[in-house]
Amino acid sequence: MTKIYDKVALIGLGLIASSMFWAMKRGGLAGTVSGYARSQETRDTARKIGLCDHVCDSAIEAVKDADLVVLCVPVGAMEAVAQDISAHLKPGATISDVGSVKRSVIDTVGPFVPQGVHFIPAHPLAGTEHSGPEAGFASLFDNRWSLLVPVEGTEPQALAKLRAFWEGMGANVDEMDADHHDLVLAVTSHAPHLIAYTMVGVADDLRRVTDSEVIKYSAAGFRDFTRIAASDPTMWRDVFLTNKDATLEILGRFTEELFDLQRAIRTGDGDKLHAYFTRTRAIRRGIIQAGQDTDAPDFGRTKVSRE
Repeated sequence: MTKIYDKVALIGLGLIASSMFWAMKRGGLAGTVSGYARSQETRDTARKIGLCDHVCDSAIEAVKDADLVVLCVPVGAMEAVAQDISAHLKPGATISDVGSVKRSVIDTVGPFVPQGVHFIPAHPLAGTEHSGPEAGFASLFDNRWSLLVPVEGTEPQALAKLRAFWEGMGANVDEMDADHHDLVLAVTSHAPHLIAYTMVGVADDLRRVTDSEVIKYSAAGFRDFTRIAASDPTMWRDVFLTNKDATLEILGRFTEELFDLQRAIRTGDGDKLHAYFTRTRAIRRGIIQAGQDTDAPDFGRTKVSRE
């Protein structure tokens, strides 16, 4: 157990922040952890379950004397939070985030980072369809990737410290340029989420299939769409509005491929369909071999505990 920061402040107390707290405690990575959430109900819940050493009633109070401040709010809310806490950040502190979009965070948060404070955006590629302070658990980041997106002029020592912090919470860590990050995530996360939302919406619109049939006879494909589509609506609204260009580019490519497959089905081109499905099946095997998922039944999903 190695302490990396004396004090960490978590702004926003949902799934990611909650999991960070339990992971920090598991690894002894922080002396004390303060937290703040906009909702009184969330703060009350956090106090009830022992989430954070100190739950504060303002972001300004939470960041006082913090060596690391992590913005765990939706991307669209980060600018206002950064503006609020800017004058209260400790000299030499690091401010980071966990947002799914990086260029927008740099553009909106960056101007409010004072001289002498390190700004290192980050994005842990981990999550579940559940949200809120009670959804977190210590092992969420184990063997998952956390991407650091250092801005120009980032101090190597501050970067190394944040890397060690994420590794201490169980994550694999890599660095990436902001624009490349947003394109990669449009492929691996943002477009698939939008497609899942659409598929679930289409099923809801098909009145020839009753609601009870959709629920009762959900095979694995549709069931997993619903799992993805159950994700936090505020967060995903902000993701699509702030990563517009990359997401639209990938959706354009998706539409072209979909039309191609439609044509193959219409013309009875079984060879094309078989070749396409064989290629995509290999990608699934690659993900399993990389240790980023399991071929266990039900994708290996089990009820997780906080510890």
